[in-house]
Amino acid sequence: MKFFIRLRRSIYHTRSHKLYLANKEVARHLVHKRVSHFLQYYNSKHGISVGKIAIRNQRSRWGSCSKKGNLNFNYKLVFLTPAQQDYIIVHEICHIKEFNHAKAFWDLVAETIPDWKKLRSELKKVGRVE
Repeated sequence: MKFFIRLRRSIYHTRSHKLYLANKEVARHLVHKRVSHFLQYYNSKHGISVGKIAIRNQRSRWGSCSKKGNLNFNYKLVFLTPAQQDYIIVHEICHIKEFNHAKAFWDLVAETIPDWKKLRSELKKVGRVE
């Protein structure tokens, strides 16, 4: 069943609760699938494991990582390209090992997302989520 929600702002800049509820489970499925895919590499090579995964209607972030290894993702990931989605997911997975943005962190990201700079730039053009 399809339904449409009329928005006053772009998808990336709305705080619509209806849009969040309509896309939360799609985002959950996508994130769990891609996290599992990337953990096959990062767990075996670096011993990285993930705690809980949550899908939220975050105001200003695409994702976040806690010191306990819990990952939070914005449901609006579903509106990005698959390459942008993967970049955000890998970015947060890599924070479990490197809880910073130092060179070692970016080297870890580049192991599976070699064009991370281009993708990061594309996301900046989309703008911060609101």
